[in-house]
Amino acid sequence: MGQAGGVTDLELDVLRIAHGGVAVAEHRGRVVFVADAIPGERVLARVTDDRHDRFWRAETVRVLDPSPDRVPHVWAAASVDRAPEQRAGGAEFGHIAPARQRALKGEVLRDALGRIGRLPASEVDALAPEVAAVPGRPDGTRSRTRVRLHVDRGGRVGPYAARSKRVIPVRDLPLAVEPLERLLPERARGRELDLVAAGGDAFAAGPRDRRPVIEERVGDRTFRLEALGFWQVHPAAPQVLTDAVRAAVDPALLDPDADNLDLYGGVGLLAAALAGGRDVRVTTVESDRAASGHARANLADLPRARAVEARVDAFLEAERTRRPGATVLLDPPRSGAGAEVVDAIAASRPAQIVYVACDPVALARDLGTFADRGWRAASLAAFDLFPNTHHLEAVARLVPDA
Repeated sequence: MGQAGGVTDLELDVLRIAHGGVAVAEHRGRVVFVADAIPGERVLARVTDDRHDRFWRAETVRVLDPSPDRVPHVWAAASVDRAPEQRAGGAEFGHIAPARQRALKGEVLRDALGRIGRLPASEVDALAPEVAAVPGRPDGTRSRTRVRLHVDRGGRVGPYAARSKRVIPVRDLPLAVEPLERLLPERARGRELDLVAAGGDAFAAGPRDRRPVIEERVGDRTFRLEALGFWQVHPAAPQVLTDAVRAAVDPALLDPDADNLDLYGGVGLLAAALAGGRDVRVTTVESDRAASGHARANLADLPRARAVEARVDAFLEAERTRRPGATVLLDPPRSGAGAEVVDAIAASRPAQIVYVACDPVALARDLGTFADRGWRAASLAAFDLFPNTHHLEAVARLVPDA
């Protein structure tokens, strides 16, 4: 961290929210990204990084004029009442009333669509949804079935401090489902500790511990997967996304006999959403060997579903074929699909594309690239599957631009 050029604390008027869970203020013409603040507040903030010409970073140390949406933090270990360097990371919106959290996430999504995606304001206005609440506690606690903690040199267990590799020992995990909190040890060996809840069971695993295969139930379907393999962390998320994908797919454009695809398919959740009950031909593509193997087994009862183990970019490059009438699903990692994959999908000319995203900036960038290739977003839904954090999930449907 750079020294603050002789400036330690600043009184700042907080202007707006930024991607990443920090707010934006200005000081003498310079942008200051300030953590643990809410737009509309006046705070005393400590500059922690002044190395950049265009912006500084700061941490709120005292709230001088609080927002009416400020609430007691859902996790005392992350509260502004603690010194900034002692605050647990991973709950950066926990001091904000849930409805305002969702409104701020919607602002970030709108900004990304226009600024990063370069979508016209009229299109952003038509698309940008409210970020919807999902089933669970109103305050967003007990909403994680998977938690990764870290272990310091003394064996103490906790999350990293925000924007740091410093372990903050904690005695509670209010964002985790209760069985995981009960597993929280004071001390552990190794560098990391994973807590996982699935199917009524919960376990803790260090780096060298055996990781069992677990089962997750979504509707009337059971999915098997590696205990630390990818799965949505919110208990309601798999069903919410299954329903959202089914709602996004235009049935008039869905050809059951077309070469439909589920890219970055994991263990087959979204392929099942597309094919289940509708006898739809679909190929799910996943690069992780274990996940692809589970997808093959999880979809075995669907006669026209198949699983392919391959990198998505390599699969599309090898196929290089048009898919008239096809529906293409994709659920890329947080970094997004990227131009190469977008180009290949667009070039195959399917009937519709359904894009599931966990990062609004990556989504906006890829939607902008699709727009350059002649595709427009026809619908967009967003869900608060990561309450008390800045993250959200979104589902967009794209069609060829008329």
